[in-house]
Formats: sequence, C-alpha cells, structure tokens
Amino acid sequence: MIGNQRHLFDIPESVTYLNCASQSPLLRASVTAGEKGVSRKAHPWGSMREDAAREAEEARALFARLIGATADDIALVPATSYGMAVAAANLDVGGGQEILVLQEQFPSNYYAWHHLAETRKARIVAVRRPDDGDWTSAVLSHIGVDTAIAALPPCHWTDGSRLDLETIGAACRSVGAALAIDGTQFVGAAPFDVESVQPDFMVCSGYKWLLCPYSLAFLYVAPHRQTGVPIEFHAAARRGGRSASGYALDYVDTARRFDMGERNNFISLPMAVAALTQLNDWTPQSVASGLAPLIQQVADGAVERGYQVPPAAHRVSHFIGLRAETPTANDLVDRFAAEGVYISLRGGGIRVSPHLFADGFDIDRFFDVLDRHRGN
Repeated sequence: MIGNQRHLFDIPESVTYLNCASQSPLLRASVTAGEKGVSRKAHPWGSMREDAAREAEEARALFARLIGATADDIALVPATSYGMAVAAANLDVGGGQEILVLQEQFPSNYYAWHHLAETRKARIVAVRRPDDGDWTSAVLSHIGVDTAIAALPPCHWTDGSRLDLETIGAACRSVGAALAIDGTQFVGAAPFDVESVQPDFMVCSGYKWLLCPYSLAFLYVAPHRQTGVPIEFHAAARRGGRSASGYALDYVDTARRFDMGERNNFISLPMAVAALTQLNDWTPQSVASGLAPLIQQVADGAVERGYQVPPAAHRVSHFIGLRAETPTANDLVDRFAAEGVYISLRGGGIRVSPHLFADGFDIDRFFDVLDRHRGN
C-alpha cells in the first residue's frame, strides 16, 4: 500500500483538493522539469532538439508500459478529441449501421462519431444510463450485427460507474465491430491492459490521472490499424523525413505516423516524462489500491446522508459521483472553494476525485463542508 504522497506535490495544508478528474496538480518533479524546459527554449543553440526528440520517445515508452503496449503502438497527440478524430478517419461504417456511445458521454468521444455518422448515413445509438448501475449489461444488450463501432470509456466521466471493457471488447469482435476507447478518466489510476481489452484505438488526455501538463495526450493504435492515414501531414510521420534532395512520401510503419505536428515540445515532454516515471514507479494497481479506501469512505458518508452512488460492484476506485433527489445548488463548488475544498458538479451531482496526496482527514473535511452547505 502506497502511503500519503503529498510531499511530492506543492499543495498547501489549507487545501483539500478532490478534483483530479477535472485537472490534476503537477508533481514537484514535473514543475522542475518544465522550468528546465523553459530555460532550454531561452537558449535554443544548445541540444534542445535532440533532448526533446529523446524525451518524446521516453514519454511514448512510459505510457506504453502503463497499458501493456510497446512504444511502437503509441502516438503523441494534443487531445482526446484529436485521437478520436484519427480513429474516426480510419474506421469504416456503412449506411444504416450503428455507432455505439453512452448517454451523456464526454464530448471528446462523441463529436467525431456524430460527424462520421452524418457523413456515412449511419446512426448514433446512445445507451441509456441503467437504473442498477450496470453499464456493461446495458451496452452488451445493444451490440449486434448492425454495430460497426463502439466508442466507449472504461467508466462514465460524471460518476465513475464502470464498464467491463474486456467483456464488451469480446462482444464487439464477435460481430466484427471496432472498439475505440477514451481512457482519460481511467488510465494511470487503475490497471488497463490492451492485450485483454483489444481496442482498435484508445486515447488518454494527460492532464488528469496521468499527472501530465495540458495539451498532451497519448493514442494507442492496435498493430492492425497502424497502416492507416493520419489527419495531418508532416515530415516526422514519414520514413526518412525531410532532406535537401526532396520529400519522403512513405509513412513510418508504426503508430508514430499518427503523431501530431511539432510533437517534440521542449517544455511539456520533460514534464510528462517526470509524471509518467512516477506513475510507473507507483503502478496503476497501487494507485487504485491507495485510493479505494478514500472512495469507500466517500460512498459510505454519502449514503448515510441520503445520496445515491454507483454500486460498489459497478464503480471505479479512484473517483465517485454523488446524486441527490433534490437539485444540487449551482454555486456549491464556489462555496466549497471558499473554504479550501475543491470538487466538481457533473451530471447533476457532486464528483469527488482525490489522489494519493489526500487522506481520510480530507474526506472528513469534505463532509463537514457539505453538511453545512447542502441544504442552503
């Protein structure tokens, strides 16, 4: 069991931060790495280019290790929406076929599929939220011969209710459907294995559970999809790159062909390397185990106060949503922040998402503030 890791973050004692599902704080090590990156950019006559190219490969390999992939399977992209645009550009759907999503799915994993469905005269099918919290059974009941693509997350972003993607992936393969995953609210805080799930594409923004800076994401591309066409065109994606004698037209033979332009960011890449190194040292399983007691404490306290939470059998162990029968006040987040406690309102309820810098006292403080403000 990992102990409290608050010393690795710059979080004042007066702050209870329970909002990692919105934006994680940076590790001190990432801040230091970013400062060094800024200094390199201030003196670009040094080894800046070579350093950034090396760090791009380090970040790629470190993320791959978290999900059981290889560096060749990972593209560096700026956002989940970009990764889903790559997936949509390389997956086929015919007229009348279906693209499966969840009700109230995060927009970054919806708009690309909506555009594809409109373009190909296909249909978007949104699986309704199940009353019993069992998203897996609800999704499986919609997978059939007309399903071309399932675009899903490992858990719902509003409340942490979980999907069994291994079972869903097998069902997709049985009908010839592709599987595209937005892993942003899961990977890094819980174990994820691409060999078990077998997605065609899986993308994760870095600024939440990967503890990385903003505007950096990681796209897993299954080996059988690595001959596809990227959505932007630059030399780094080409075999041989650019030379004085002309232009190379053949793509590289790995997921690197899907890398964003200007991928070798001198500042964000060393910050990401520091964060991903720490996550690999902790391991996602240990992060999940360390956060599980806190989420259980939140669940128990919420139920005692009449809130509804996802059932334990159908939720993740790193964040949770609390829903009440009466609407949550829109200014509740501001009132919490005024007392140094940071949360989100999502899906009509309160979302609580700690990390290893939090402990039971932070959860007690959350409920203390909640008890004083919930009825106002």
